[in-house]
Amino acid sequence: MLSRRECLVLAGSAAALSLGSNAARAAEAPTVRTPADFQVPPGGCDCHVHVFPDPAQFPFWSGRIYTPPPATPEDLLALQKALHMDRVVIVTPSVYGTDNAATLYGIKALGPQRARGVAVIGPSTTPAELDAMDQAGIRGIRVNLETGGVTDPAVAAKSLEAAVGSIRSMPTWHMQVYARLSIIAALKGRLADVPMPIVFDHFAGAQASLGVGQPGFDAVLDLVRSGKAYVKISGAYRASTKLPDYPDTAPLARALVAANADRIVWGSDWPHPDSAVVPERKPTDIAPPMAVDDGRVLNLLAEWVPDAVIRHKILVENPARLYRF
Repeated sequence: MLSRRECLVLAGSAAALSLGSNAARAAEAPTVRTPADFQVPPGGCDCHVHVFPDPAQFPFWSGRIYTPPPATPEDLLALQKALHMDRVVIVTPSVYGTDNAATLYGIKALGPQRARGVAVIGPSTTPAELDAMDQAGIRGIRVNLETGGVTDPAVAAKSLEAAVGSIRSMPTWHMQVYARLSIIAALKGRLADVPMPIVFDHFAGAQASLGVGQPGFDAVLDLVRSGKAYVKISGAYRASTKLPDYPDTAPLARALVAANADRIVWGSDWPHPDSAVVPERKPTDIAPPMAVDDGRVLNLLAEWVPDAVIRHKILVENPARLYRF
């Protein structure tokens, strides 16, 4: 159910951030060390970011596995300007559990012309609360089919059905799915039958070193080809260890675009906290940011997709359709 903070944000409380004066004081985006080397089209959208405002106002979930450093809406606006992006999709990360207050705060701060969101909900979330989130800019839910490390397809199928039921009253929403390729392959038929679009984030969990022939990637391509699923070509550093340009991700990106350019979107995955479980680091310790150059990663899109018309679909047309800009 909506927390008190979520209700305050939705009601437009005085606690919501106004970027009118703060934007002028926002620091330059420190993660953009390389300028864009192609023309980013007007209306371009970064479809996967998170915000981590003041934890005194937006506390983290007690069951989290890491604690990120601050990443405010002002910081996000600075990133948007540095990347020449006009739109953004804020996704509720795992560190907040099912509390979407920080995401709603970020959407309100950046405004309805620029920002949309993807929420994480619980079994007690009501249709009225979903309607309120829709009015606030939420356009879908994020579903983890491997909660607790469980990778049993039968368990994942039950989680999928529960998620479908939870947003059946929201016909314009989508379901963003986190699952490894083996789960996607096992549930391919069920995923094709759900009554809302499916969105796979971060190359659908494919590992670049295994190439386009890795088990399960064909299932993703089939779902994309049919128009049922979108894929975010985002978080290249999650798919590849070959920094800073992650060249082995190029075949994955090109295969996805070739399958159906109308079902591909791009995301930076900013602000890149190190979410890995490290024995010497407690979940409550601040995780250091990863060394990701968001400008350099954006430039990879022009290498993966040299055709400006197709890039326009990926950056502008597809997000506008999926997130209702």
